[in-house]
Amino acid sequence: MMKLTIALLILCMAPFSNAFAAESSVPLDRAPVDITDNASLQRGAESFVNYCLTCHGASYMRYNRHRDIGLTNEEILGKLVFTGQKVGDLMQSAMRKKEGQEWFGMVPPDLSVIARSRGADWLYTYLRTFYRDDDTATGWNNLVFDRVAMPHVLYQLQGEQRLVAKGDQKSLVLDKPGQMSGADFDKFAGDLVNYLVYLGEPHANARKELGIQVMIFLLGMLALSYALKKEYWKDIH
Repeated sequence: MMKLTIALLILCMAPFSNAFAAESSVPLDRAPVDITDNASLQRGAESFVNYCLTCHGASYMRYNRHRDIGLTNEEILGKLVFTGQKVGDLMQSAMRKKEGQEWFGMVPPDLSVIARSRGADWLYTYLRTFYRDDDTATGWNNLVFDRVAMPHVLYQLQGEQRLVAKGDQKSLVLDKPGQMSGADFDKFAGDLVNYLVYLGEPHANARKELGIQVMIFLLGMLALSYALKKEYWKDIH
């Protein structure tokens, strides 16, 4: 019975292990994630609603949760809400599922927990490794997601890259500069990924702070309990 259980686990994990192995062939860049940096999160939120929310929703997130990163209701309405929603509404995509299926061959995924699914480093590398490819339907491809259905919506900012392959080694070369320098685009992508990480768990900072407070309380109770034990047993020992 134990051997059968192990065999079933191996079979179930096989597709996932193959996927991870395929993705690991491309080195991932370290994402500059710091969800305590409200300025970065605010910039990432603006980038998200301007470049992502048209196709991708964040349906687990409400606009008014951005008060947690330092925005007022007025700033939320002025910077993040452009289609008449209320500040308490969910961040729904403007694109209908049927339209996404027709245009891209698939429904663009909701991005509420994409950072928890893919990982921050994968997203950071993905956003920065689009390149021109005339053999795809969109004219774009990606180094870490081969034949991705998503076009490079940030190409005007980054510019256009082309793939250079030497044996098994692949690299990208900038053919046409964009509106941003390479360093500025990396910062832009870093802020966006930082926000996507925040989207996956908006209450993470509060949870960690509460956890620290609980640990301090428990350590205090441990010290008091030990002192009480010493006082109680001092005449016996």
